[in-house]
Amino acid sequence: QVQLVESGGGLVQAGGSLSVSCAASGSSFSINAIGWYRQAPGKQRELVAAISSGGSTNYADSVKDRFTISRDNAKNTVYLQMNSRKPEDAAVYYCAAGLYGSNGFQFKYWGQGTQVTVSS
Repeated sequence: QVQLVESGGGLVQAGGSLSVSCAASGSSFSINAIGWYRQAPGKQRELVAAISSGGSTNYADSVKDRFTISRDNAKNTVYLQMNSRKPEDAAVYYCAAGLYGSNGFQFKYWGQGTQVTVSS
């Protein structure tokens, strides 16, 4: 089992910046990828960004050039820097862990989620 602990989140003004982080523990040797999903009220959960232990990344088109995902492999921690926040970025953000391979990113473990609110 892999446990994911999210931190960060909260309220940010539109145009502002916010960072969230996700620390993996437990059987972290069984994973090589961590990502962030988000779910707004009434909408499906969507991938925001993901990164493999080798540095391969994937971003949703809506956040490219605004969000940056990075990781510290020694700490099993992934960071998501969110700049130029828009009202539509408001959602519950979930950390996910799994594997990256020939089939892309596949996630098996999930965090509890952290609320991010954007004020206009």
